[in-house]
Amino acid sequence: MGTSSGMARGVAAVIALVGWFGLAVQFSAIMDQGQSAAGALWIMVRYFTILTNLIVAVVFTGLALGGPGFANPSLLGGTTMAIVLVGVVNYLLLRGLLELSGGAKLADMILHYVTPIAVPVFWLVLAIKGQLNRRDPLRWALYPLAYLVYALLRGSVDGKFAYPFLDYTKGVGETAVTVLLILVAFVAGGFALVWADGVLARRAEQPLAR
Repeated sequence: MGTSSGMARGVAAVIALVGWFGLAVQFSAIMDQGQSAAGALWIMVRYFTILTNLIVAVVFTGLALGGPGFANPSLLGGTTMAIVLVGVVNYLLLRGLLELSGGAKLADMILHYVTPIAVPVFWLVLAIKGQLNRRDPLRWALYPLAYLVYALLRGSVDGKFAYPFLDYTKGVGETAVTVLLILVAFVAGGFALVWADGVLARRAEQPLAR
């Protein structure tokens, strides 16, 4: 079908709207805690979840509007892997650590559960297959790697770490192992996505049995 079809653009528009809505709800929830707009934004960009959902919202807005660059298979694959990482890390390492209510709880549901499911389903059903290659997972890994450097530096400066497993002051070795495992799992997942991309492309090329 491809990401340029009317159905794909419609579904992309829904995902984009959900992403923007989740970010807006999160922004509002932080401001309700007494933060200024600038302060709320500064808090939000601390988190991989927020940055990745922002990427999802921008990419899927571009897809919905028919921007050719946003339909790039590698860009869509990398976006898919990044948001899957959000969902997996939240489920394995962060779930239940905070008691949330109101807008914060709604934003948590959207940003940690809805988009991490919707985006890979979109990729599986609507993305063009057969155009990813083995170099893509390493390129995709540059994003979480850059975030980890940023998060550790920012945490070192202000003493506030985005996620408990990044707080190296409680154990450098444990943080290093956790970070390494996340990166290795991300790259492995990327190669799995490339493999699935090839398999699905070959199946699509096979003629129907008579």
